[in-house]
Amino acid sequence: MTAPGVGMGTPGVGVTTPGVGVSTQGAPVGASPTAGTLDPASSAYASKGAKGAQVYCYMRSGGNSHEVSWNAAYAVIKRQPNNSLFKTSPEHASVLITEAVIANPGAFPDCSRYLGTLFEKPSAPSSR
Repeated sequence: MTAPGVGMGTPGVGVTTPGVGVSTQGAPVGASPTAGTLDPASSAYASKGAKGAQVYCYMRSGGNSHEVSWNAAYAVIKRQPNNSLFKTSPEHASVLITEAVIANPGAFPDCSRYLGTLFEKPSAPSSR
């Protein structure tokens, strides 16, 4: 017995159209799951983050401290071409690095364990 709707043209239930493969979710096979949305991995925006992530992750995995690695990565990000009137803030640079690592974890093995440090707030000096 066949489940209702299966093989009867119901979208998203493994139905195929001649010449077009369809996944079980109804999207064309090979289509990006975020088709139609801005893909940061293909833009100059992501390139800045990828270069920063490469520097930060490489230095951290080599045993350098967060501060030294962050300063080097942020310097690289700030020196990338920028089509904006605004400079890249440290917070935005942290997000760029994080997005680059998440978008391509294979390129930055074991770097995810350092990402939290990018968002830690420096502790306030004691007022004693």
